[in-house]
Amino acid sequence: MPEKSISEIPQKDRELFEKGTSALQRKNLDYAIALFYQVLQNEPAFYKCRVSLRATQREKVGSGTSFFKKVLGTASNSPLIAKAQLALRNNPIEAIAVAEQILNTDPNNVSAHKILAEAALELDFPQTAVLSLEIALRQSPKDKDIALKLGNALTRTGQEAKAVSIFIKLQEANPNDMEIAQALKNFSAQRTLSEGGYKKLTEGKGSFRDILKNEDESLLLEQENRQVKTVEVADKLVAEYEAQIQREPDNLKPYRLIAEIYANKKDFDQALEYYGKLEAREGGTDPSLDQRIIEITLKRFELALSELNQSDPDCASKRERIITDRDTYRLTEIKQLAEKYPTDLQIRFDLGKLYFELGKTTEAIQEFQKAQNNPHRRIAAMCHLGQCFSRRGMDDLAARTFQNALKEKPEADDEKMELTYRLGCVLEKLGKAEDAMEQFKQIYEVDIGYRDVAARVDNYYLNPSQT
Repeated sequence: MPEKSISEIPQKDRELFEKGTSALQRKNLDYAIALFYQVLQNEPAFYKCRVSLRATQREKVGSGTSFFKKVLGTASNSPLIAKAQLALRNNPIEAIAVAEQILNTDPNNVSAHKILAEAALELDFPQTAVLSLEIALRQSPKDKDIALKLGNALTRTGQEAKAVSIFIKLQEANPNDMEIAQALKNFSAQRTLSEGGYKKLTEGKGSFRDILKNEDESLLLEQENRQVKTVEVADKLVAEYEAQIQREPDNLKPYRLIAEIYANKKDFDQALEYYGKLEAREGGTDPSLDQRIIEITLKRFELALSELNQSDPDCASKRERIITDRDTYRLTEIKQLAEKYPTDLQIRFDLGKLYFELGKTTEAIQEFQKAQNNPHRRIAAMCHLGQCFSRRGMDDLAARTFQNALKEKPEADDEKMELTYRLGCVLEKLGKAEDAMEQFKQIYEVDIGYRDVAARVDNYYLNPSQT
């Protein structure tokens, strides 16, 4: 049962989906969730609706990890988790539906995402599996099982660059893990299978003549030592992709794959060389590629800093020069990106953060004011705006900005805690000690270890005359 596009679903479900999209735009989140969920009950393979539901769940409950959940745990979802696990054995569609019920109230629930992904793979919904596994891995970045499943799912969706990156990072972190080594071998073998013509052969297409040219490569795979080393695998994959470029000069995917392999090896010069080739072939119209080139270049600066000889008498001056060059490069490139893609509000947000870090407060304010129009960055932009106003001594404006952000943030998560803390600090600067303390108390009740909240609240009760 392959995943479906909007043109492949019945008209009645398409209309429900469009109603859900309109409800989401109007911030009627409960109604949007109900509509999206109804569509997916009818058409579980409708991937775009799954993406919309996930975005709505995050917006309703909050994108961060709730700090209330850190205290209270996730016991309330245990019965549904058990129900989903039971359904997974015989009815993967039901397992997905139950998992979605959990995600409606806890969109970052790792157990629910793992169950949903497993059911999706059983149903041949690899994009749906990737959607959940990426969220699960962000929540549990050291979970090897999630990472392996994500790498395999990415391979099934044709996202080989991401799959390679995940497998190689796993190998670097676990050099003696045979399961990871085998996953890398399987990945390489699968590429040989698909490119060598075996897949076409099993589908009744092509002939054995199409696959004989890859026989030597297949034998090499069989003869590989089971103890696969990361460098050896990476070098082999680079050779394969370079050969693919020669065979398929119009195929741009190998350029990105090679660049990512070199980036993982920290050979940033080679990574940038291949990204440069890809950019030239694409015509410089991909903002994600532009941003990736910036990221790799910044990593090259960081590598240069880490390689400085501390015993060198000129070490301090060299460090200062590298940092200055890095900051200049970063600012120049992101400004150019903002000019190149003026409607990309994520880039505006990134530029605002950079201005803020560099102490360019006025410029930062301008960018954060624009970035507020990005619904996914609105609260974060307002939080930074408040800090900008406070930095300029406009504490009344800062307080108002934090308060407005909190009005739009009913969910109790880490982002709300940050806003509450900063509002308390600003109110304290304005001489409103009692109002400030109320903010700190809210945090103290759920997380006594947050920043200096414990000291502030304890001092308030121990020395009431000073407040």
